[in-house]
Amino acid sequence: MATSTIHQVCGQSLHLHPHKAVWWEEGRTLFLADLHLGKGAHFRKAGIPAPRALADADLRRLDQLLGAFDIDAVFFLGDLFHSDHNGEWAGLGELLARHPKPAFHLVRGNHDILAEEHYNSAGLSLLNEPFFCDPFVLSHYPLATPVQGYYNLAGHLHPAVILNGKGRQHLRLPCFYFRPDQAVLPAFGAFTGHACLDPHSEDAVFVIVEDRVLKIEQRS
Repeated sequence: MATSTIHQVCGQSLHLHPHKAVWWEEGRTLFLADLHLGKGAHFRKAGIPAPRALADADLRRLDQLLGAFDIDAVFFLGDLFHSDHNGEWAGLGELLARHPKPAFHLVRGNHDILAEEHYNSAGLSLLNEPFFCDPFVLSHYPLATPVQGYYNLAGHLHPAVILNGKGRQHLRLPCFYFRPDQAVLPAFGAFTGHACLDPHSEDAVFVIVEDRVLKIEQRS
């Protein structure tokens, strides 16, 4: 069974879920970033082999999350769909239609280039960054300058860290990356790369290990 870890930010309880999403308990809101749905179909159209099963697995995880919490709103923090419209978009629309209660919002990212009619037909409202959701300010790109009084939740970087073991062994693991004024969510999509970050002592990093989220200790 997947087990969340709770991290407090601005007096709010953020449940870090191993499905690579954040459940904001007080706001009854789900945050996730960088699904990159349609990426596999985009590659296959270009003649590059890409597994079809990954998109199905991403949608199953999203469906499980939507059924796991009493959700009022869902915010996708950019790069929901990878590129041009293709058949994988229909699967997303069907999934969202099965969950009529939450309001679904997309903070536009650099890959969100579909015609607005596609988002509207799927029940998604489009938002430009930064979008204020007190006490958070939402964006796709991590904000370069902090906004006083708000904590930034962002995506785009696909954060990961490398954990070193004995005998030159190492693991690269996706993570939730919390800076003093900003958090970067892991890429939700399975067919994405990772950018390995070098944490500072004041940062809080939570790695995803199978069905658990574990905090790693930072060196001072």
